[in-house]
Amino acid sequence: MKTFREIIGYVLGGVLFVALLPTIMWLASGMPALAHIGAYRAAITGMLIMGGLTLSVWTIVYMKRQGKGNPMDAFDHEIGPRTQHLMTDGPYRLNRNPMLTGTFLYLSGFIVWLWTWQSLLVWLIFVAIMIVQVRSEEKRLLRDFGEEYDAYCKRTGRFLPFTWNK
Repeated sequence: MKTFREIIGYVLGGVLFVALLPTIMWLASGMPALAHIGAYRAAITGMLIMGGLTLSVWTIVYMKRQGKGNPMDAFDHEIGPRTQHLMTDGPYRLNRNPMLTGTFLYLSGFIVWLWTWQSLLVWLIFVAIMIVQVRSEEKRLLRDFGEEYDAYCKRTGRFLPFTWNK
């Protein structure tokens, strides 16, 4: 049952973050033709998409190997098994939510590609929802890991390597 839940968690995450959100951005933008966008925009798009995917996948692999858990845990509802200990190394040295940071970068690539205010609006709504979700998760992490998590929060930013975005 644990393996099935893990698979469901990964599939849901992949469908939502990698496929559905870019599709919603494209639909909201009026379904523009995905024609040639110029070398400069294509390079920025590619760097954001590949960089974001790389950071997210690194985080998922690290979470599975080191934390022995799954990233699908939303609004205090466990979809996949939670990590067994607080992770502060690997991608978690960069910030407390490197997978989401990677997702934000990935989706930013689609904003550059589509170049519409509607895609930006979808991204902003997603970021707002994720901030609410992360704050909910932070309460649980503080309950689960106490002072260790509190100290980690003081030295690491929520989405960026800086603590000003606490």
